[in-house]
Amino acid sequence: MRALFLFLVLANVAFFAWSRYFSPGDAGADPLPLTRQIEPEQLHILSAGEPPPAVPKPAAQAPAPAAAATPAPAPAAAVSGNCLEWGSFTLVDAPKMEKALEPLALGGRLAQRRTEELAGWWVFIPPQANRQGALKKAAELKARGVEDYFVVADDNQYRWAVSLGVFRSEDAAQARLNALRAKGVRSAQVGPRETMVPKVWLQVRGADGALEARLRDIARQVEGSDLKACSAEKV
Repeated sequence: MRALFLFLVLANVAFFAWSRYFSPGDAGADPLPLTRQIEPEQLHILSAGEPPPAVPKPAAQAPAPAAAATPAPAPAAAVSGNCLEWGSFTLVDAPKMEKALEPLALGGRLAQRRTEELAGWWVFIPPQANRQGALKKAAELKARGVEDYFVVADDNQYRWAVSLGVFRSEDAAQARLNALRAKGVRSAQVGPRETMVPKVWLQVRGADGALEARLRDIARQVEGSDLKACSAEKV
């Protein structure tokens, strides 16, 4: 029994010596564990019962700056220049005057302002004996190239007269009479007549110096017409 006890003691001593000094290292163990740590200075060995330190939350990522708002398109530049109006014309004459402006290619810059004007003067051929006489005078006017006229059929002192235009001023009426005389019309005359007449002004917006000069050239060819700055009234 004593011999067995001594044998076991010697066997343990021999095994301890062999494992301590002669056994090969564990192939799976890292011989340099601390040198392979990430930030080893952050390691902290806790004592029993010590709570783990709080792990700081990562800082919230700042929101990405909002995309810059797309700037609104700039408003279309207003047409520079003056607003001029030419007139005034009867409802019959206005389309002819618009046609006279067609070479200027005004497009959307051309508009109309309609109004009623007190006409104090008119150019006319005195009343004829009857309707047939008035129509004969009208035919003579047309043969001489006069298109702007109408036969007065109202039952008043001017019945069967032939009107050749109504005007705001005597000077304008006289200019119309002179133009008729140049065409050989001898029976026409100027006289006062107060009546409200619908009229049309042709407005041209955005007129620069060159366009204004061309408009004045055209206006000079129409006796009794006037080219001026636009009225404040709505079109």
